[in-house]
Amino acid sequence: MSADKNNLFSNLKYDIPAGLVVYLVALPLCLGVALASTGRSDLLFSGIIAGMIGGIVVGSISGSSLGVSGPAAGLVVIVLNALDTLGSFEAFLLAVVIAGIIQVIAGVMKAGIIGYYFPSSVIKGMLAAIGITLILKEIPHAFGYDADFMGDEAFSQKDGQNTFTELFNAVKYSSTGAIIISVFSLGLLILFDKPFMKKVQLFRFVPGALFVVISGILLNLLFSRIMPNWALSGDHLVQLPVASSASEFFSFFKTPDFSAITRVETYTIGLTLAIVASLETLLCVEATDKLDPFKRSTPTNRELVAQGIGNITSGLIGGLPITQVIVRSSANIDSGGRTKMATITHGSILLLSALFIPTFLNFIPLASLAAVLLVVGYKLSKFSLYKGMYQLGKEQFIPFIVTIIAILSTDLLKGIGIGMVVAIYFILRKNYKHSYHYVKEKHRDGDVITLILSEEVTFLNKGSISATLDNLPDNATVVIDGTKSMNIDYDVLEIIQDFKKHAAPLRNIVVETKGINGVEVVGGH
Repeated sequence: MSADKNNLFSNLKYDIPAGLVVYLVALPLCLGVALASTGRSDLLFSGIIAGMIGGIVVGSISGSSLGVSGPAAGLVVIVLNALDTLGSFEAFLLAVVIAGIIQVIAGVMKAGIIGYYFPSSVIKGMLAAIGITLILKEIPHAFGYDADFMGDEAFSQKDGQNTFTELFNAVKYSSTGAIIISVFSLGLLILFDKPFMKKVQLFRFVPGALFVVISGILLNLLFSRIMPNWALSGDHLVQLPVASSASEFFSFFKTPDFSAITRVETYTIGLTLAIVASLETLLCVEATDKLDPFKRSTPTNRELVAQGIGNITSGLIGGLPITQVIVRSSANIDSGGRTKMATITHGSILLLSALFIPTFLNFIPLASLAAVLLVVGYKLSKFSLYKGMYQLGKEQFIPFIVTIIAILSTDLLKGIGIGMVVAIYFILRKNYKHSYHYVKEKHRDGDVITLILSEEVTFLNKGSISATLDNLPDNATVVIDGTKSMNIDYDVLEIIQDFKKHAAPLRNIVVETKGINGVEVVGGH
């Protein structure tokens, strides 16, 4: 934890290995999200473009030290529906550009402040849920059952299956070769996580995930020689588009169809993408800042501008829409990344590998990459997180658990929405209880009750203050003390005024006020 934690070049020994791990995580996710979003194998490269832009462009502009952006599974359904509505991928690219412009405007207008209003219990619940989702969704890939795309986060899949039926299918249609590769890969990752491995100079710089990928390739090649039935091929391997020439490579890049600028649907889809992508990004920013060992704070308005510029760029050259993504960001943190150079490194490696070694990448078994993601999922959802949240009490633990269950049974944004409702309920409940301090004293002439109002008294406190006034004993004296209050909403002043003028005289209650402007002193005697 050195003072130069923000220096981009003094931390390269940490950021380059972390960027390599993020690249290995991002590669199958970019391809998987692209295939799921477009349903077309000829558009797989759109995911790689989005990953490159998310790493290089967004990474360079963003104020986030550890956040990693790229194509997100949460936008898959929106993209699919948009392609049906607009009729072409090129018209959709124009909607992505419009979404980016809206995000830039939102950032300039300081809309990023929304990110500060997500309760901690919900953010931590999101992290735990994503960890569990990763584990459940990657087990089939570790077993060699690759029907669903890597990186899917939703409970219900577009093929009619869901998270749990997929697990049964994985066991039913498992591959011996994939299981051996994934178990060996997990063993390597656990070994590399041991303290004694860090003492070896080579293993400080070369991450375990790279050894996992190389070992997976070698094991699969060995199977093809000695046990052909165990060998993995086709959908069980990375499937990066391979260009036979420079002109074919550049044909992977697309440009928007600007004739769609006159269509209302283009703007509707652009606005939808901007809203959803911005919400996912702000949620991820909050989560990443909580995971950051240096506890740095990301400027959310700058993040929206960076995401907007990223989406404008991605849309102009044929990429999918971009958000900040917690799986890649947490992989960055777990791998020791310290600055945005890790993010930029991952985007640069995506570009260079797509240019120079696509054929080699297509030898990588998905089972090896599934093992890497299983470890990422475990680290996001450790038992210590649940224990810590439980110890904070039910007001934190219940929204935390509800968020987890909701995300696991629906998807990320719906689950967050449900978790927010529960968290807000507990916030309102606490606000209801703690809007004032109640003091009761016995005197010869009757009870004297003092209500000391809190610093901020808002319309949210109307219910509790009104109920307390209604339950005051007859013939009492009540002193409502607002001397410590910085602000008292008109709604509350109105309740106090009405009580003093109408209810108090009927019940022979004397009401005195201190430090409350605009309320007359009214007595019942």
